[in-house]
Amino acid sequence: MLDNLTQRLAKVVKTMRGEARLTETNTAEMLREVRLALLEADVALPAVREFIAKVKEKALGEEVISSLTPGQALVGVVQRELAALMGADLGPTATQLNFATQPPAIILMAGLQGVGKTTTVGKLAKFLRDNHKKKVLTVSADVYRPAAIAQLKSVTEQVGADFFPTQTTDKPVEIALAALDFAKKHYHDVLIIDTAGRLGVDEAMMQEIKAVHAAVHPIETLFVVDAMVGQDAVNSARAFNEALPLTGIVLTKLDGDSRGGAALSVRHITGVPIKFSGVSEKMDGLEAFDAARMANRILGMGDILALVAEAQKNMDMSAAQDLAQKMKSGGKFDLNDFKAQISQMKKMGGLSGLLDKLPAQMQQAASGANMGQAEKQVRRMEGIINSMTPLERAKPDLIKASRKRRIATGAGVQIQEVNRMLAQFEQMQSMMKKLKGGGMMKMMRSMKGMMPNR
Repeated sequence: MLDNLTQRLAKVVKTMRGEARLTETNTAEMLREVRLALLEADVALPAVREFIAKVKEKALGEEVISSLTPGQALVGVVQRELAALMGADLGPTATQLNFATQPPAIILMAGLQGVGKTTTVGKLAKFLRDNHKKKVLTVSADVYRPAAIAQLKSVTEQVGADFFPTQTTDKPVEIALAALDFAKKHYHDVLIIDTAGRLGVDEAMMQEIKAVHAAVHPIETLFVVDAMVGQDAVNSARAFNEALPLTGIVLTKLDGDSRGGAALSVRHITGVPIKFSGVSEKMDGLEAFDAARMANRILGMGDILALVAEAQKNMDMSAAQDLAQKMKSGGKFDLNDFKAQISQMKKMGGLSGLLDKLPAQMQQAASGANMGQAEKQVRRMEGIINSMTPLERAKPDLIKASRKRRIATGAGVQIQEVNRMLAQFEQMQSMMKKLKGGGMMKMMRSMKGMMPNR
């Protein structure tokens, strides 16, 4: 997202390298690039004007310490103001859901058709189950599309939450009240109501959702917006904000090939915080939104905190500790261990998922690599290892010509692929040998120390 802005700011820092300090002239030059990048990213003009004015005011008063260049100093100002534009100034609790009510806490989902609202309901149900241990009930008040009801039932069952069945002949307000009654009787902590969307904002749609809101009094009213639709997102956000007391925004499709201006505009237009962002099509692809971290990613600084959180969530620390102990006691790194490392990486989003969260300099270093081809190669390596016998995985030295032919046939690859995989394994094995004598344990302890307590 906002790759253009990242590239322009990198260019700005480069061109400012010879400057000794920030002046009105060179700051104006840099801000022109920032303004163009924001407008090209489809950020709303009022948001751009206010943002540029704030950056200019802060930048000219910024003292450039000796360890920073003027370009770096300005990027620091831009980062802080970007974070503020996306809601960092509201404080860390602003992006959290409010559960301070008698159960069930009702969450009303609003938005246009096609923004990913129904899928987001399923993702949110999973997020609340996994992270807050809530018993969740979902219901569809979209009586205009039978497919919407079936889709919500499917995604709800997929994430292990409860679904309240409805018919297209039912009325939205009656559906919401019946679901609320069911949720109370069955001791649900949260009720998520998926409302109908339209291809555009219309009066009938607004009256209907206002009636549902008035009937159930939700503690959270979340506006779901597609990050890929640009200025239309801003217009619909303004209309919904005027009709409903919105409490938060969910940005979907941030992993898409979008210009991403909605992420910077919607919060500015509505004044309500962005609470979640959809980062993949998978049901666990919903993240609590962090403005400062998003600003870092936009500016090419990476999101190491997200990487650590991903590791904490998906890494099997006991398996990692077992491997560390094995290496410390003189055990040999084998193909079972190698396969386990591949599996851990896949759980963390694969090579592209990891690269996306690294700083721009590291991404540039890998820019020549074909990530799609690399991911394919990793899957192929896993297939080759799966074609081996348990004895071959434990003792790779046994794998000679005849065994290689059998393994290649089983994996559906050429023998050269098996040789290449074994060569890569030997490199990894060699690296692991260097971590003996407590080196591996030190590495694992330092990684564990980086991770926040649960």
